[in-house]
Amino acid sequence: MVLGNGMGARGDHSQMPTHAHLMLVDWVSFAIFGFFFHPFPERGDTLLARLHFWLAQASYIVFVIALYLIFSGQPDIGEPIAGGASIGLLLSMVLFALVALPVVRGAR
Repeated sequence: MVLGNGMGARGDHSQMPTHAHLMLVDWVSFAIFGFFFHPFPERGDTLLARLHFWLAQASYIVFVIALYLIFSGQPDIGEPIAGGASIGLLLSMVLFALVALPVVRGAR
């Protein structure tokens, strides 16, 4: 919200893609994780779930910083970092799918 408010106050919307990714990856993805783990808390007690959590958190933080660099005129620094962080986010989603698969198949 700080980024969005700052852009509006300055009239400089050059970080709008960063802001959009913040909202999508952070608010939407992590809300989905929460909606899943609330009714199935036992699935969160697995090593796979903990790996998913930490990989998603670390990748998200690095991704947002990289996007900020890209859209502030430093794509040569930000793009390779964003590429690595994107792979981390993708792998975290694969881990989440593996955590959720037993529930989807009907097992708790």
